[in-house]
Formats: sequence, structure tokens, C-alpha cells
Amino acid sequence: MIAIIKNILAFGILFLLGACASTQSLQEYYVDNYENPNFISFDVPTSVLNLEEADLSATQKEAVSSLKKLNILAFKKTPENIADYAAEKLNVKGILKNKKYTELMKMNTSFGKATIKYLGHEDAIDEVIIYGANDEKGFALIRVLGNNMNPAHLVQVIKAMEKSNYNGEGLGQLKDFLK
Repeated sequence: MIAIIKNILAFGILFLLGACASTQSLQEYYVDNYENPNFISFDVPTSVLNLEEADLSATQKEAVSSLKKLNILAFKKTPENIADYAAEKLNVKGILKNKKYTELMKMNTSFGKATIKYLGHEDAIDEVIIYGANDEKGFALIRVLGNNMNPAHLVQVIKAMEKSNYNGEGLGQLKDFLK
């Protein structure tokens, strides 16, 4: 009888531990790999985009005001880290499969394949995630952080950037990575 109770108790504890375990969040992934030598990591405040000085419409100003910053994490693939690249790529794809991320679009770019997902509600997005991968160069994760961003306003942000005198300042490491 005591053996049965011990087994039930042990099973219950294992069940509770399994239920409490969660998958890694994207933010935790950024923190865990911030100092990993295979990655480049940096934050870019929206002030660097020089959008305050541009002649923006009211809609563009509203879109820009919803942005806070960009978190960028990129894995630069080399002949020495091919196995690490494959493992990290699988890890990121696993994180992004979480149902809390809503897919906005997929696209093919000159860099490689990209996916854009977001967290929040479609009319009040708090985070946009851009994941791009190229099996020769590596992959990049860009988190666009803000408050109540609107997907339609993302296009306005791009148009606002075209009006600004922004030349890629603060993104030097990423530009070098994409070469």
C-alpha cells in the first residue's frame, strides 16, 4: 500500500514539474545568446531613425509614436559553426511556432526567406518579429517593440523612413552581416 502511494506521489510530482516547464520565450532566447560569440546583438532606439525631423503626415506621426526600439540578434554562419547554426535555427523556429505569435506574412528577399509575426491583437500589436534566414550567411531576428502598433501603420513607418535622412546609422553590424 505504501509503495502505491509513493508511486502516485512521485507521478504527481513529475506531472506538476512537467506542467510548470515552459518553452523558452523569444526574449529569453535573446538574453541567453546576447554574449554568444556566434551572434551579433544590439538594440536600436527609434530616435536613431531621424523620423522627428522628417515632414510626416498625421498618420505617419501616429505610427512612429507607437514604436519604442528594435532588438536585433543575428547568427553569422561560418564553416566552424555549421552544427551550431542548424541547432540554433531549429531552436528559433520552435519558439516562433508558439501559437501566441500570429503570422503576418512570409516573403522571399534578396537575403533569403523571411517571416513576419506579431504578438498582441491585430489592432494593438506590442511586438513584431522579423525572422530571416539564409543557409549560406546565417539568420537574423529583429524584434520591433512598441505600444499598440497597428499593422497598417507599419507601412506608414516605412514611408516615414523614406522621408527621413536615415542612412542605416546604428545598423552597421547588421549591414556587414547581410553582405
